[in-house]
Amino acid sequence: MLTGTALIGGMLAALYGASAPVWAVLMVVIVSAAAWEWAGLMRLAGTRRHLYTGVAALASAVMVALDWQDVAWVYLPALAFWVAVAPYWLHRGLHVQNRAILGALGWLLLLPAPLAMIRLRADGPELLLAVLGLVVVADSAAYFAGRRFGRRKLAPVISPGKTWEGVLGAWLAVTFYALVLHFAWPKICGHDCLLQALTAFWALFALSVVGDLFESWMKRQAGVKDSGALLPGHGGVLDRIDSQIAVLPAAALFWMWMR
Repeated sequence: MLTGTALIGGMLAALYGASAPVWAVLMVVIVSAAAWEWAGLMRLAGTRRHLYTGVAALASAVMVALDWQDVAWVYLPALAFWVAVAPYWLHRGLHVQNRAILGALGWLLLLPAPLAMIRLRADGPELLLAVLGLVVVADSAAYFAGRRFGRRKLAPVISPGKTWEGVLGAWLAVTFYALVLHFAWPKICGHDCLLQALTAFWALFALSVVGDLFESWMKRQAGVKDSGALLPGHGGVLDRIDSQIAVLPAAALFWMWMR
């Protein structure tokens, strides 16, 4: 609880108080920490782990400096992976050990996320907060619904604690969340696009589930419980942003299309 309170407080303070350059630096720091943990899941150590993280940090900084957060194609490869490749990967239970493939995949998935957070925040902190809140609502509802009603396992080999009842509870909560946002904040697209708004939230919710399961599968393949130990009681940075890195590229693309 202490860690969670500190994370929420720090994120809100930065979201509303940081200047654009400071926010960009913070995003590079976060993606660097995530890359460090991804390297650990690949069992990289020493110089190779530092090098992998350094390349991710440098690439992220360059992409931000070039204003690539406004370029749609930057998000498309990651979105294609989450929509087409990750479900197949999880369904087949693929054990990929090739470090070149896993390393490239890590950069592919991690680098678009900070760009998306910069892109969405540029049009108002509330917009980014709404996207991040979707994952929080889904995770919380899935936990409580699963604890209370959970019977049928969603993916017992990957994450034994997740259930279909938890997913249903999360979907209902996300639907209610989307309706509240839509009618409380009509300036996003107006009351005439309710169906489009619900469809977008449902799609983002589905991606959040895939992202969560995929990181769980990567940890199981690496033989670890948590991606790191940076956040006491929560594990690592990847453990906190696993769903976000799947949701953010799609959210950025959707918002760019809406604009």
